[in-house]
Amino acid sequence: MRKTVVLVLFIGALLLAFSCELFNGDNNGSISIVNVNANALLAPSYGEVDPAVKTAAAGANDFAFRLGKELVKDYGDKNFVFSPYSVWLPLAALVNAAESQHKAALLGALGARGITEDDINKAASRMLYDLTNARDEGGRDHYNPLKIVNAIFVDKRVTLRRDFAQTYMDFYRGSSINVDFSTRDAVDAVNRWASNNTEGLITDLVQQFEPLTLSAIANAIYFSDRWSWEFEPTDTKEDVFHASAGDSRAFYMLHEGPNQTYYEDSKVQAIPLAFKHSAGMYIVLPKTGGAEALLSSMTSEYFAEIQSNTFQAEGKLLLPRFSIENDTMDLKESLEALGVSLFEENSITGLIQEYPLYLTAAVQKALIRVDEKGTTAAAVTVMAASNTSMPPPNVPFEMICNRPFMFILYDYTYEGGAQILFTGIVNQP
Repeated sequence: MRKTVVLVLFIGALLLAFSCELFNGDNNGSISIVNVNANALLAPSYGEVDPAVKTAAAGANDFAFRLGKELVKDYGDKNFVFSPYSVWLPLAALVNAAESQHKAALLGALGARGITEDDINKAASRMLYDLTNARDEGGRDHYNPLKIVNAIFVDKRVTLRRDFAQTYMDFYRGSSINVDFSTRDAVDAVNRWASNNTEGLITDLVQQFEPLTLSAIANAIYFSDRWSWEFEPTDTKEDVFHASAGDSRAFYMLHEGPNQTYYEDSKVQAIPLAFKHSAGMYIVLPKTGGAEALLSSMTSEYFAEIQSNTFQAEGKLLLPRFSIENDTMDLKESLEALGVSLFEENSITGLIQEYPLYLTAAVQKALIRVDEKGTTAAAVTVMAASNTSMPPPNVPFEMICNRPFMFILYDYTYEGGAQILFTGIVNQP
């Protein structure tokens, strides 16, 4: 699963303030913008839940765990992190370009079976409104820790369909950029875009493009925030971590006291850690077995059950500091296993005017850093297109994460509740 692929970029997500300044051409002027004006993102009708949007949001979380199960198969006892949302969102945009017989299959793979193309667009716009609007604090806007940016790179020899460009901008805030895939300029433009939209964390992603590449759809997602209840650095102590590959040492951060949000059943202990500006991260510790088995068995329904059955308890959490950076992951085989049929020839007919296309590669690179102050996470997903519950315990809990555990980083949407942004396992801090 870990191999460097000659590819096209498919990086995750939204740009609230879109501007040509983000995509200045090189000195030879080889890069330009397909100009379309954007309609406003769709705001929620408070007090009224849209069933199609709720279905799509739940499907995105289901997709997160199904894709995670496929990807983690080859990781063994290594650490693992990825952003399912960074894959889901661009695939949702490609529903608009898929050949008719592939639309239903793609919607099914995305967990959106039974809703329409218009519904998935509306759902994406609603999610982006919730996830990327500036948070309101006492009537004042303040820093949003989450950035989601979308773009599509199109070869200058072909013409992007204007209806796709308009839909992509209106519902996904996706910018359209002309490049020459036969020159180094395209590689430099894509890598510069990836770095700019992940605060320099994802760099040198693309080395070259396949000769027949005509388009690259890109999504970048970046999150950085401090804990609402920060760990005290003086409480951090070094101790043993019982990894499946053998014992090692880790530095454990401590939370201890009353009124902690907690969940426990016969299979797991779980605790959500809140960030200052909304969002949070669930730490999920299996009672038996490894973190890989836990991630492989997780479902959106079980995640919802955990969230619905937390309670306030006194206890102690010991959590190791950890930092994970994956090598480039090949997503193609896993996406095909989920039913994504866009790797079949002529499956993408609504993207450019001249030729039908199909995906030839799909990759992602992701990282996460967790310490006493907070969490930073970033991911870039790349796809290339070519022509051709138990009762609350009666005693204080102890959740000692000194063996492999799972994490789920999420933010909130109105219809869908906690929307999964990143997930993974820590086998070795």
